[in-house]
Amino acid sequence: MTDHDVLDRLLMAADPARTPRDAAPDAAALRLRDRIMRDTAAPRRARRLTLTVASGIAVATAAVVVAVSVLMPQSEAEAVGPQPLDFSDAESLAATIDDAQAALADAALSGPTVPVRTVRTASWGLNIDMGTGETEVVPQFAVIQWNPDQSGLTTIVNGVPYDPDDAAANLSAEVSSTGEVAYEIPIEPGQFATPVPEVFGDSRAEVVRVLTALGMPEEPSGTDVVTAMTSLLGQWTLTDAQESQVLDILASADGVTALGTTEDRLGRPVAGLRVVAPDRSVSEIVLLSLDTGRVVGVERTNLVEQDVLPAGVIMSYTMWDVDESLVR
Repeated sequence: MTDHDVLDRLLMAADPARTPRDAAPDAAALRLRDRIMRDTAAPRRARRLTLTVASGIAVATAAVVVAVSVLMPQSEAEAVGPQPLDFSDAESLAATIDDAQAALADAALSGPTVPVRTVRTASWGLNIDMGTGETEVVPQFAVIQWNPDQSGLTTIVNGVPYDPDDAAANLSAEVSSTGEVAYEIPIEPGQFATPVPEVFGDSRAEVVRVLTALGMPEEPSGTDVVTAMTSLLGQWTLTDAQESQVLDILASADGVTALGTTEDRLGRPVAGLRVVAPDRSVSEIVLLSLDTGRVVGVERTNLVEQDVLPAGVIMSYTMWDVDESLVR
């Protein structure tokens, strides 16, 4: 098996495709590809390679972190990922869900009254100096805004970079914005590909229908629910009632346990749910806001030691409900 074959397998494992393998890229993906190719082809005295994770954009996924691990020596790859979050005061799964749903039911803390076609996220990427081999983590913020005709705009804002070996920066409150716009990617009418283009209701049947359209099987594992939920949150900002239904569906699936409380990478108090894949190759931590009960983050961790990817490395994280002041 060639290095390219290994990389292909790892990329698919890190972020399983939700569209057919032979599907043509949409207009936004083509524009971003061409922009990257133009940028990397230009001669530079000290060339830098930026690898990013931007939720909601087909060509920038969590899988790039695995690509970095393939390209770097094992000793360096182990330092690439962020440090794991530190949880304490664990309760039962039922108690954690009950607390989140109680917060969601509080009218004073309500989200939108109908689902909104705007999503603000924070995630992370790596900037590698190809001359010196020095790396820095470059957090990024993304705003995805789309319309009923499936046109829209994706804006990516760079965060403040830091040294991936800085243990303090790798813990909580590590993500802050520079205000620098890295990309603005227009989406032409009809090009925002989603099986859920219309506003939907907040009944369990409606939320199940939407998650099913996004790939959730009839009898889902916890991983199946998280995969579909992550796709949904990358497209829509949900109402609190819809978020509560998602939590009910997740709590009833296999492979879900409660971790306790911590602060996420924006310094927000959260409770964690650990979801282990049926083949035990990866786990995902779903973060629930202690203030609002909403799903505000998902972190993916590799669990199986591989030649190019150590067990325990965090492969990606994405945070939602990001304050608008950070993305400007």
